[in-house]
Amino acid sequence: MEDFIKNLEESLHKGFIDQTKGKMDTYKPRLLLNNTKKSIDVLTSLVKELDSCKSFIFSVAFITESGLATLKSHLLDLKRKGIKGKILTSTFLNFNQPKVFKELKKITNVEVRLTEMEGFHSKGYIFEHDKYYSLIVGSSNLTAQALKVNYEWNVKLTSYENGEVIHHFKNQFEEVWQEASPLTDDWIKSYEEIYKPVEYQAAAKVIELPTEYDVNPIKTATDIHPNKMQEVALKEIQSVREEGHDKGLVVSATGTGKTFLSAFDVRRVAPKRMLFVVHREQILHKAKSDFQQILGGLDRDFGILTGSIKQTDAKYLFTTIQTISKLETLQKFDPHEFNYILIDEVHKAGAASYLRVLDHFEPDFLLGMTATPERTDDFNIYELFDYNIAYEIRLQEALEEDMLCPFHYFGVTDLEYDGEIIDDTAILSKLVTVERVNHIIDKLDYYSHSGDKVRGLMFCSRKEEAVKLSTALNDKGFKTIALTGDHSQDQRIYQVERLENGVLDYIITVDIFNEGIDIPSINQVVMLRQTQSSIIFIQQLGRGLRKHESKDFVTIIDFIGNYKNNYMIPMALSGDKSQNKDNIRRRATETSYIKGVSTVNFEEIAKKQIFKSINASNLTAMKVFKEAFVELKNRLGRTPYLYDFITNHSIDPVVIAGKFKSFYAFLLKMNEDITTLSAYQHSVLTMLSLEILDGKRKHELVLLDQLLSKGSVDSEEYHLALEESGCIVEESTLNSVHRIFDLSFFTQTDQKKYGYKPIIELNRDNKYSFNEVVRDGLQTNQLFNKLVMDVVQCGLERNKKYQLNKKLTRYEKYSRKDACKLLNWNNDESSTMYGYKPKHQTCPIFVTYHKNDEVESSVNYGDEFISPEIFKWYTRSKRTLASEEVKKIVNADETNMDLHFFIKKDDDEGSGFYYLGQTLPDKETVEQDKMLDKNGKEIPVVHMNMVLDKPIEHKLYQYIVNGNE
Repeated sequence: MEDFIKNLEESLHKGFIDQTKGKMDTYKPRLLLNNTKKSIDVLTSLVKELDSCKSFIFSVAFITESGLATLKSHLLDLKRKGIKGKILTSTFLNFNQPKVFKELKKITNVEVRLTEMEGFHSKGYIFEHDKYYSLIVGSSNLTAQALKVNYEWNVKLTSYENGEVIHHFKNQFEEVWQEASPLTDDWIKSYEEIYKPVEYQAAAKVIELPTEYDVNPIKTATDIHPNKMQEVALKEIQSVREEGHDKGLVVSATGTGKTFLSAFDVRRVAPKRMLFVVHREQILHKAKSDFQQILGGLDRDFGILTGSIKQTDAKYLFTTIQTISKLETLQKFDPHEFNYILIDEVHKAGAASYLRVLDHFEPDFLLGMTATPERTDDFNIYELFDYNIAYEIRLQEALEEDMLCPFHYFGVTDLEYDGEIIDDTAILSKLVTVERVNHIIDKLDYYSHSGDKVRGLMFCSRKEEAVKLSTALNDKGFKTIALTGDHSQDQRIYQVERLENGVLDYIITVDIFNEGIDIPSINQVVMLRQTQSSIIFIQQLGRGLRKHESKDFVTIIDFIGNYKNNYMIPMALSGDKSQNKDNIRRRATETSYIKGVSTVNFEEIAKKQIFKSINASNLTAMKVFKEAFVELKNRLGRTPYLYDFITNHSIDPVVIAGKFKSFYAFLLKMNEDITTLSAYQHSVLTMLSLEILDGKRKHELVLLDQLLSKGSVDSEEYHLALEESGCIVEESTLNSVHRIFDLSFFTQTDQKKYGYKPIIELNRDNKYSFNEVVRDGLQTNQLFNKLVMDVVQCGLERNKKYQLNKKLTRYEKYSRKDACKLLNWNNDESSTMYGYKPKHQTCPIFVTYHKNDEVESSVNYGDEFISPEIFKWYTRSKRTLASEEVKKIVNADETNMDLHFFIKKDDDEGSGFYYLGQTLPDKETVEQDKMLDKNGKEIPVVHMNMVLDKPIEHKLYQYIVNGNE
């Protein structure tokens, strides 16, 4: 506790007296804001305190369903730990809707009371920890807008348990709490009777179409204007035409208004005749209606062509692919009949029916639209449109632009059956047991939906499961129907209408509603099957993302079982295709990639299932690389290079290099017809790919970049370029760069792999140049030149995430070998570094937090976090207070030795460790102790508390500390 008081005092001094004094700032006062550009928000701080508290009290005037939804999974995790809280709120200004009180009642570990105090308008959050309290007070109510988007000011304070400020707040709370009324079902019923809805900005309703399309009888078609995204898209489509192209492809997330976009473009082009092709008849009439709103004109100008309707003379003709592709239908139309043809859901255009239509017609312009251009049948959609991607906007961007309905995603834990969480091998009887059905109902009720009436879509794994689950839910009082591929189109349309009209609660299906159907009022999507692919996951999630007047958000409930493909969930939500396990782990813990008021939440047990899946998965299977390569080659219309993988957000080049050693070897594996490299050229390329491509230090990249453009560079010119790039220019770093390129840094094994010869030489005139063999190869072998330049370009791009004025960047991952290199050691001593090694006035410390069960007792140290800022650390065994290396570490502050702290969760994370910054030992905690060796004999060891220069970021701390089991 003395440590805490000392830390608190120093933090308060830093916060209130002198920001330049003291190293400790864990508990300093902080201003909490929402800033979407910097991906920071008030909610993150609120969740951080919730996740680590012993109890909590909220005093908030206003609460919305969406605001409460952001905390539901965290509150449920607290319930499992036995942690309770109190929420004090009111009916001030009639802001709080009756349904939000019903939702509060479901959170059984939270006691809620209502105050009738005149003008109650407080916004305070108090969290009890061991011996201290955290307080967040300011302008943020418990609404999603206030916690994630609005411009808010909140102050976070920390107080010792005896501090006056916390007692003052708690006393104020208790005073109002004692006079307040408990939240009961009877109270809610009474409130419903007197409640009168009010207009309020924070939770304003949205209409089905963006406000720009709010058509009323007074408006004409020319009054309807594109939204911001569509303005940009229209310019891009026009640019494609102005460049002389007659085809263009638009890739736009489901729900972003592709039909309206195409109508705006048709309005601009004003063709004599237009053909709009869809793949399902139910979309046809909606598309025709949308076009009429935008284009205006007489009813007879807009016609339908299906099996039963033949309005073929219409100026704007809307047809299904099934009808138009018939030979007898096509023969009725001249190839030049239509000036403008649009193909909806064009990713299906590889089918013979589509190709027959496209081969027949010769329009002035052909526009294809899709949310998912990626295909698994090797057909190249991009080639069909001459590689002219006119515009592209994916899910994450669309959310940021507020084009879609916000969502709250909940990755929830599936049922345990006989001690095992349901997995993808479960027999049907396990999937529809009474216990699992009750478990599903509990989750549906707890996470709920926006609005008074649920309109849900539920995806299952098998037809039989859908049918049996529908029956089971109906027996429990729900109104559901199972729809599968066996049902007719008319039957599907009829049931969708019943869902939208409130007759049904849920449609339960397998995969027939993945795409091509609009049910804008859906406010809950339930996933009861494993994630087979990111594409299907987004298609199913997207069913609920259309805006509608009946909902403020859509709830996504994803039952996460023991599925081998669980790792795809964070990949799909973030759009991350890097196949980099570290990236995917971060996407599961750090979800700032979801913009606006949308949130991604994983129950703690479900999150562990995902981490387990990531660790067990083979993300670098040849099939994965082949599919990514073909998709990218199709998109570009040429052989892609590493930099193309970056710019198109595909596989991380470092992952490719790690698997194949070089991109040259990768291209050979892909059976590309390429120029042959010599064995030595391949060795050089391997060295650059494995040692330089990752971009962890810019110095080597700057030198390579200069040499590739100039041939030779004198040292002064190189130093100037480093300074201009913002790099550290010091002799030890420059010597390190030299030792990398002359290979003297590396082990004998690596030197052999990299061709033995120095790749870059520094002559007596202080000029850098490639060695003669490399220089000749760059001049005579175009592919070698291209591949070297490609590595440099990628390295410079990847380097953007690293700090240039620091040797190591906090929270990035480094291997022991990286540490030797970046701390300017003369040689790679990673094989003898083990847990730490003091050398060259530096000492990297590497900790694996969760040791394997097989680890010998003599190296199974009791390393652990005492707090996010303090780590109890053990030296190697057989060390005493008199050991030289121990004395060096203990006296590091006096001798100016830099101690760098690295950590990883467990060995499943590979060779990379998160860098947490510099550290120093708390000398008062240095102690010699004993441990047992493998024979049970006592041996000495020293432990001490290491104080980090900055506390570890909360989500990484939670990830590291919490085990997988």
